[in-house]
Amino acid sequence: MAGTASVAGEVFVDALPYFDQGYDAPGVREAAAALVEEETRRYRPTKNYLSYLPTPDFSTFETEIMRNEFERLAARQPMELLSMKRYELPAPTSGQKNDITAWQECVNNSMAQLEHQAASAFSFKGCSLFENELHKFRKQIQDLNWQRKNDQLAAGAKLRELESNWVSLVSKNYEIERAIVQLENEVGQLRQHSAGSGNRESISVSKALEQVQSVYISPAAPAPEEFSRLILEGQSKRAFVLI
Repeated sequence: MAGTASVAGEVFVDALPYFDQGYDAPGVREAAAALVEEETRRYRPTKNYLSYLPTPDFSTFETEIMRNEFERLAARQPMELLSMKRYELPAPTSGQKNDITAWQECVNNSMAQLEHQAASAFSFKGCSLFENELHKFRKQIQDLNWQRKNDQLAAGAKLRELESNWVSLVSKNYEIERAIVQLENEVGQLRQHSAGSGNRESISVSKALEQVQSVYISPAAPAPEEFSRLILEGQSKRAFVLI
């Protein structure tokens, strides 16, 4: 669920997926499927949505080795065994023990082997560093997700508390409005029968005011005399505003 965009191109997301409920309610999955179906109808009316692009040339990046390997696979020929000759350090033959050129070739071969081992060790060290950084990055993502979950649960609990307070205040306001209407009706009736019955009017109004004050009036409310005067003068709403 997303709210209105505050700036062009920006969308304020107000969903709390870790807290929101009702995703498994009847009809929710069907509604989501209907939205997906409606969106897919806007696609191009073709099975191949890439048909408007030129035909790709897959041979552009092929090398000679790759081409030979593809031909071997097409011919179903077995793969050649891995040659271990490069890892061997053969000494000059018995007939070349006094040949300086043969010994020089052996030395060059050993140096190439050492350089290859050093490059392998460096690559392994680089992989280890990369794995450590990857582990740190994954941990940061996990911590961020936990933080998002905790924030959303806290925000959800606060929203639920505010909603409960709102419902309570609305209910109380409704009861106050109903009491105002009832008092106004009683005051109107008492005014119609006020001639010769002033004492009874005072008693009825006093009882009604005592009932309202016992339920709705706070300690900071006006004095009962002032409250009664406002009610009798037809200013019941003002009287309750002062509560």
